[in-house]
Amino acid sequence: MLNFKQFFRSSVGRKLIMSMTGLFLCLFLIVHLGGNLTLFAGDEGYTFNIYAHFMTHFPPVEIAAYTLYISILVHAFYALTLTLKNRKARPVKYAVAPRTPVRWASLNMGLLGSIIFLFLVIHMSNFWGRYKFTEGTYREYRKELLTGKLTSSVYVPASPDFEYAVTTEGNTEIVRVKDLYVIVTHSFSLLWYVLLYLAAMVAVSYHLYHGFQSAFRTAGLVHQRYTPIIQSTGIWLFAVIIPLAFASMPVVFYIKSLL
Repeated sequence: MLNFKQFFRSSVGRKLIMSMTGLFLCLFLIVHLGGNLTLFAGDEGYTFNIYAHFMTHFPPVEIAAYTLYISILVHAFYALTLTLKNRKARPVKYAVAPRTPVRWASLNMGLLGSIIFLFLVIHMSNFWGRYKFTEGTYREYRKELLTGKLTSSVYVPASPDFEYAVTTEGNTEIVRVKDLYVIVTHSFSLLWYVLLYLAAMVAVSYHLYHGFQSAFRTAGLVHQRYTPIIQSTGIWLFAVIIPLAFASMPVVFYIKSLL
């Protein structure tokens, strides 16, 4: 037991914890992106609002979500301790400036992580916090089951305890749900928030450009056959495709708000 504790207090142990929590956060990004892409469904938030309710009320998902929050805090804590330890061990900066993106990213993981953490605090308080802990507004969707025609309107619950309801009237399905979509559209109509979001996605891109590959190396998962695949995945999926996909959301909604 003593050796186990000593291991996770060592630099190697801390890096292993960071790599495991980091890979878990990478997995979350894929799931989160898939859900957020429903913003582009063109159905006035019908699919997105149902997705948001499911993600915040289905017990297994809630457990995974709180595990995610703990992972973020653990990842940030160990990143901070390792950064401070490295700076103490090397108080003088490198004489030669880094000339490649991966080299720059590896030397500035603390800065990139700080930007991302600050963004997460603002982002979660603006979306998750307002959705979970404020009354907010509700939306009623009426979908004709035979034709698929969808109409929506503002819904005012009769009870303050109301959360979600699905009923049918003849061939019409009626969904009444809390409206996170309106919060998103409003936030993405604010230029300062869009710029903050884009800056955070640049930080995410550089952070994962180095971090995804580094996590596998730290875990000892290095092989001449699989390492190139891991590197390509880290570059194209996590450093390019995912950040660009996330960045497209505030840009598209901001442009729509100007029209």
